[in-house]
Amino acid sequence: MELPSQQPTTQFLTLEESAKVDAALLSSPEKFLTRLTISSLRLLKQIAQDYEVKIEDLTSQQVIAWFEKDGKIRREQGIEAAYLKW
Repeated sequence: MELPSQQPTTQFLTLEESAKVDAALLSSPEKFLTRLTISSLRLLKQIAQDYEVKIEDLTSQQVIAWFEKDGKIRREQGIEAAYLKW
């Protein structure tokens, strides 16, 4: 599995999505969880694409392996080579 480099414009939550969450009638913890869930969906789509499977067919082991591989890329090649920029 080869992880593609994240484009600089890739965001896990767009400004429009963030504004919609802010406008929702939710508590602060609910807004945080909503943002996290939207971001997680976007990331799961990328992981599924990398494995060439449907999101619903992803296993927890594939998700773990994807994060391990991305972390290894970040450690060995630097943050810009990894998908997640943190």
